[in-house]
Amino acid sequence: MATGLTELLDNFVKNHNDRQLLAIPLAILAVSLVVLLVSFVSSGSPVILGMEFQGGTQISVETTDSPAVIEKMYSSYPITDARQTGSRVIMQFGVMDNEQQRQLEKDVMGRYSNVEIRQVGPIYGHDLQVQAMQALVISFIGMAIVVFLLFRTFVPSFAVILSAFSDIIIAAAFMRVAGIELSLGTLAALLMLIGYSVDSDILLTNRVIKRRGPVEEKVSRAMHTGITMTTTTLAALAVMYVVSTFSYLVIPSFTQITLLSQISIVLIAGLFADIMNTWLLNTAILRWYVTKPEFKGRYNR
Repeated sequence: MATGLTELLDNFVKNHNDRQLLAIPLAILAVSLVVLLVSFVSSGSPVILGMEFQGGTQISVETTDSPAVIEKMYSSYPITDARQTGSRVIMQFGVMDNEQQRQLEKDVMGRYSNVEIRQVGPIYGHDLQVQAMQALVISFIGMAIVVFLLFRTFVPSFAVILSAFSDIIIAAAFMRVAGIELSLGTLAALLMLIGYSVDSDILLTNRVIKRRGPVEEKVSRAMHTGITMTTTTLAALAVMYVVSTFSYLVIPSFTQITLLSQISIVLIAGLFADIMNTWLLNTAILRWYVTKPEFKGRYNR
């Protein structure tokens, strides 16, 4: 798989000029930004906020009732989701007043046994929103500083940072379109994506800037190594997604592990975006930079 993808990408890069390579990732980045902007204008948030970030109640019950039946049963409450996980159904509700909260808990406790209730207040959820944004911004700024210190040249450093930024934006837009909520798990996935994306970008930039040889040859060698690394990670994430999401269909005693399922699918989307951004966007910028007349013989030697 890695070899075939590498040959396909390598041929594509060699047969297209820098402007053509830039067009695809920049167009997808622009569409992703529009998706997040529209979401922000319409709902006040660029992504769908999970219970941790907006407050609400999660109730897990052991039952043979289907999620559809339970969702209809509790339609008078602000129910936002009901899903099957093995022998249990997990219901998620929006923010309620104290009276409605007590009535819901009384209703569920009287109807089902083995009930688990988890509640997050809206104030605490808002505080987590602020902390999540701070974590993303601080992580991104820290990454940018390290990249600039590593290469000490504006254009190659900017290309790495732009690629990482695009990975995050595309992954966030994918979450919005796919209806994946921003939870503590998906936030962790976005933070991990910064490290994953910078890894392949630094590999490419280091090979092109600091090693001898023709530019096309250096890009091809870096691509072989980088694609192998990324596809290996993608294979592991695909297995984790399948096991955490669908294993209960094969073994009913297993439950769906929502946290791992969300982390893996967001990382998968982000790594596919990283393949595009590293080997099209970053490669085009670097190839244009090192072949400028003033750098003749410096990088392409």
